[in-house]
Amino acid sequence: MSDELLISVLIVDDHPVVRDGLRGMFESAPGFRVLGEAANGVEAVQRAAALDPDVILMDLRMPGGGGVDAIRELTRRAARAKVLVLTTYDTDSDTLPAIEAGATGYLLKDAPRDELFTAVRAAAQGRTVLSPAVASRLVSAVRRPQATPGNEALSAREREVLALVAKGTSNREIARELFISEATVKTHLTHLYGKLGVKDRAAAVAVAYDRGILG
Repeated sequence: MSDELLISVLIVDDHPVVRDGLRGMFESAPGFRVLGEAANGVEAVQRAAALDPDVILMDLRMPGGGGVDAIRELTRRAARAKVLVLTTYDTDSDTLPAIEAGATGYLLKDAPRDELFTAVRAAAQGRTVLSPAVASRLVSAVRRPQATPGNEALSAREREVLALVAKGTSNREIARELFISEATVKTHLTHLYGKLGVKDRAAAVAVAYDRGILG
């Protein structure tokens, strides 16, 4: 397989043993290429700028620079790489800031290797990837106490937009697909966020799956 067809990966973790293990896993699996490693968030941003990976596997709690700050900085720089959080922690104080900062997905380190490979492939395509435990916690956290789930139904067009969002489709691509303007796409997103009681795309997808809006 040529390098152009391989998904390039940057591994970010403060534990050398973890980095070695992940490198070994991905180098032994077809379809991946490990470009490099970083031991903290600051180094991750620098390495991402130099190596331009497709996907960054990002730990969160690291001495010398945490993952959330790194994700936020990568988002600010409009980095091409998709960030897939891979961590031991699934508390609200970890999951929500990471997703809000711009992470494409969130997995726990006890995920089976095949699940991790699938998640990296999905992240490379821009699709939101959440482990079941994290999705459940995220759904609980983003729901507003005053909201009545399902009280306001999504319109047919809002459902179409949401389905495309779940596939990782950009606003520009959604506009092209549905023959509407990007401004209209943003309006639909604003309305469906309000109806679902969420603030961003990842949370909208998580809540939609939880309520059965997305099958």
